[in-house]
Amino acid sequence: MTERLHSTPARSRKSYALPLLAGLFVVSGIVLMAVGASSLRPATPAIPASTPSVAPSPTPEPLIPTRTPTPMTAVPSTATRTPTQTPTRTTAPTATATPIPEPTATATPRSGTQSTRVPTTPATPAPTTATTPLPTTPPTAAPLPTTAPAETPTPDVTPVLPSPSGFVVPAHERFRLGVSLPGGATGRYDLSVLHVGWVMDWGARSSPVLPAGVAYMPTVRMSGGQLSPAAATLTAVAAARPGSTWLIFNEPDVRWQDNVEPVTYARLYHEAYTAIKAGDPSALVAAGGIAQPTPLRLRYLDLVLQAYQAEFGAALPAQVWHIHNYMLHEERDSWGVDIPPGIPDNTGVLYSIDDSGNLDAFRSQIYDFRRWMASRGYGGQPLIVSEFSEPMPEDYGFPPERMAEFLRETWRFFLTAVDAGLGDPTDGGRLVQRWCWFSMYDERYPTGNLIDARGQWTSLGQAWISYVSD
Repeated sequence: MTERLHSTPARSRKSYALPLLAGLFVVSGIVLMAVGASSLRPATPAIPASTPSVAPSPTPEPLIPTRTPTPMTAVPSTATRTPTQTPTRTTAPTATATPIPEPTATATPRSGTQSTRVPTTPATPAPTTATTPLPTTPPTAAPLPTTAPAETPTPDVTPVLPSPSGFVVPAHERFRLGVSLPGGATGRYDLSVLHVGWVMDWGARSSPVLPAGVAYMPTVRMSGGQLSPAAATLTAVAAARPGSTWLIFNEPDVRWQDNVEPVTYARLYHEAYTAIKAGDPSALVAAGGIAQPTPLRLRYLDLVLQAYQAEFGAALPAQVWHIHNYMLHEERDSWGVDIPPGIPDNTGVLYSIDDSGNLDAFRSQIYDFRRWMASRGYGGQPLIVSEFSEPMPEDYGFPPERMAEFLRETWRFFLTAVDAGLGDPTDGGRLVQRWCWFSMYDERYPTGNLIDARGQWTSLGQAWISYVSD
């Protein structure tokens, strides 16, 4: 009896527990199946309202446009600026009192600005023959001081002689050849095989390390509206290097270079000129320094001349002029060289990518600047092209063979361009007295490099060597 009373409840509990457990298993199975099904179901992607293209962040020096898969060429336009036609012989430079535009504080709207574009095949200027024979001996080479940029690692150079070339610069003309040294004139480069006559390094060193016979041209820079180096240093360097030719300012018309308005240019030029002459009265001071002698930038220089006259009551003093001769896009907040400070325009010459190697435009700009010099009272003074090259990357349409051609043909032009009325009468009427290639080695713009990152001659460097090899 007792056993029966105790066993009955146990069996009752077992009969309830089993169905309950089964129910729990069923519910758990359903839940697991639901979770598993949701994890296996493909997710529906979120659809954005719009997908904007990612614009590259601006660079400190946007000379080169945003990279494209294929090289760009000039686009035809109804508004064109054709480089100067074949120049005619002039008998004497004539100084004229040309009206100079006043700078304005506000920029004209982009839509109302006249733009110009250079055609792909402009007319080639043909220099006239001078009546005065070319000199057979070079003038005295004047070293130039410059302010050193930040040191960049530069490799040792191992010369690799190329095959001979049909074009050779005569030995007595090689004093005209220059090359810029981004790492500074500190002896790190082997310049002997290049047969250069002079160098610059954007600095003003009193003791540059250079091979015998290679001149050094100092450069005065502007930083934050102040001279760099300061006036006292310029006087000391000038005294230490008497007879030097000084390059005043490096692209003051470009806002990511020296970047000054014409009034500031005039004030700092006067300060630099006075300081240099105080240290060395025999120094030759070169004004200018613009990126390219286009109409927009010649207007900039006109404003400089006007500001100098207004401030100091005299014409801007200069014994030499120097310019860079690039062909880069002129448009506000675009690639290229933008708009000069103090100029209200939004566009100038709309050079294309391919035009940066346009030899016809290159020649025309030199004639344009020589005419500007003559009409402003500086006719016949020496002219130095203190920087030129081709900054576009190789895959933009500038392979090594085109660069070698550009180097050769620009040199050929410099060596032969003569005009008795426009050129330097002490140099047989030659338009350009010296020129400087950019550069020996610069990792930002490698297309024009003469050596590579390993210290070996590039194909362009080998071409250079072939052009100066006897």
